[in-house]
Amino acid sequence: MSNQHNQEKLSSARFSESTDAFVEEFTASIQFDQRMYKQDIQGSIAHAKMLTKAGILNEQELNDIIQGLTQIQADIEVGKVEWSIKQEDIHMNIESRLTDLIGITGKKLHTGRSRNDQVATDIRLYLRDEIDVILPELKRLQSGLVELAEREADTIMPGFTHLQTAQPVTFGHHMLAWFEMLKRDVERLQDCRKRVNTMPLGSAALAGTTYPIDRTYTAELLGFDRISENSLDGVSDRDFAIEFTGFAATLLMHLSRFSEELVLWSSAQFQFIDLPDRFCTGSSIMPQKKNPDVPELVRGKSGRVYGHLMSLLTLMKSQPLAYNKDNQEDKEPLFDTVDTVKGCLRAFADMVPAMIVKREMTYEAAKRGFSTATDLADYLVGKGLPFRDSHEVVGLAVAHGIQSGQDLSEMSLQTLQDFCDKIEEDVFEVLTLEGSVAARNHLGGTAPVQVRAAVQRARNWLNEL
Repeated sequence: MSNQHNQEKLSSARFSESTDAFVEEFTASIQFDQRMYKQDIQGSIAHAKMLTKAGILNEQELNDIIQGLTQIQADIEVGKVEWSIKQEDIHMNIESRLTDLIGITGKKLHTGRSRNDQVATDIRLYLRDEIDVILPELKRLQSGLVELAEREADTIMPGFTHLQTAQPVTFGHHMLAWFEMLKRDVERLQDCRKRVNTMPLGSAALAGTTYPIDRTYTAELLGFDRISENSLDGVSDRDFAIEFTGFAATLLMHLSRFSEELVLWSSAQFQFIDLPDRFCTGSSIMPQKKNPDVPELVRGKSGRVYGHLMSLLTLMKSQPLAYNKDNQEDKEPLFDTVDTVKGCLRAFADMVPAMIVKREMTYEAAKRGFSTATDLADYLVGKGLPFRDSHEVVGLAVAHGIQSGQDLSEMSLQTLQDFCDKIEEDVFEVLTLEGSVAARNHLGGTAPVQVRAAVQRARNWLNEL
């Protein structure tokens, strides 16, 4: 870069003294908004093409601008560009560099726009690109869950409420519950993308511009679905960033819940699963330890994203129209949210299909805690006993089982008949774990045949994404 633009801001003419060095650094955003260089250059090329179409630039000027911006992008990507805090942000750094390369034509690029609509456009382009990276990672994690669900469609485990054994379920059914949560997350993100893909460029500083711009043409060049209808709102709207971070907070809440189960299930107390060694670490002092660090860290990162959502909401809550410097604070929480979501999804998408389920342990656990008690109550209802009476009979049988150390399926027919004479030999068909899960043979139920049907529906949905 030239000495001149290292010493002077492009926007310094109005001031009678230089900006304080601390203030210069304090107000600069180039330290973090440099990651939007591709989007800034993409938006500038489209803007230049529009200006040429409108007769504001000639073809030679357009060619010079495109060639210069292309060279700048190449230089950035090989580390040849030195960012200047004096130029404050990614927009002024690139424009300053462009002027160095192509001369006065570089100064014409900003005609008909402001940094206010420029940054609003860059953020939307950036977030749209990142959403298009995140969606396939969500799909990859869901595909892993579907694969695991199919593999474990017959594997029986205890289902819990209040973290107490409730009823037996299949492991595959449990995995598909996570699939459904992520399916809603995908739909939320797809819906968010629609509002992200709105073009504010052309709003200029806040009131639009006097130049004969063609916003429809620019939007087509940049792939935007729609154009912002109000210039004041166009430059100051950050709803889309809040909405994305809201999606991310919900996603991380889901992944945190999943992480909690993986941490519990991999413990010596549960022993339901074995996580691959490459996703775990050891202890510096206890040689026997295998710590589930990946799910623990994902669980912890949920708080980080929640904080970013609150930051953005608080950032916007008191701002008058239109653009305010406060909005510079939107980028770091948004960027970190994007990075956190991508990292967590990658970790889970790699880890979940490689998880080993300890089927013997899940089966034994399902046998504890009288998990087929509801099946016995339903059996008695089928024999004509009112449900509330059935509930009481089973409660007495469970109390006996606790005292005797027997599960319901281990009691003799005579013992069960002591509680209700309607019980017959066929009761043992419903007291087995296999019989219990097989009986839930309806859409949304845990029966293995329903799990396999749900797996096929899930695959069909993924193929349509």
